[in-house]
Amino acid sequence: MGSKVAVNCEPLKQLIREVPDFPKKGILFYDITTLLKDKLGFATLIDALAEHYLNKDIDLVLGMEARGFIFGPALAYRLNAGFVPVRKPGKLPAATASLSYDLEYGSNTLEIHRDAIQSGQRVIIVDDLLATGGTAAATVQLAKSLGADVCGVGFVVELDFLNGRDKLKGCDVFSLLHYDK
Repeated sequence: MGSKVAVNCEPLKQLIREVPDFPKKGILFYDITTLLKDKLGFATLIDALAEHYLNKDIDLVLGMEARGFIFGPALAYRLNAGFVPVRKPGKLPAATASLSYDLEYGSNTLEIHRDAIQSGQRVIIVDDLLATGGTAAATVQLAKSLGADVCGVGFVVELDFLNGRDKLKGCDVFSLLHYDK
């Protein structure tokens, strides 16, 4: 399931800075901060994400720490939905549900307030980047454990060559921009 592109967002790639050898040698880093500071580019990005979800009656947008916090609230506003932060351990003040998951080199844990989602609420999950898919898959699992109806997982950038979609089978995966290398 899922779609690659609903609208032509390829011009947004011109606003993304490519930084070689960051964070380590051999990695080409796609820096979206240059896109974020461009007011037309950022507005186009949010509008394009919203267009994909406008007719899906979304109740909540979940964004993962930290860059999901950039897109999630703006998208929630456009969809007339609420925003729920998914955080690293120890950052949320009330009772939480947590999920630990494996990464390529280690593990990580995500937390969400136990009362953030009511059973049956329609949610989407957004983040800046789909790479290997581990964090997104863990967020889907965490949301479903609270009774969410996960209607989609959206990204600004997808690194197709890392096959992150494979960990999100059964989800509507939507990415605005794709990179093959």
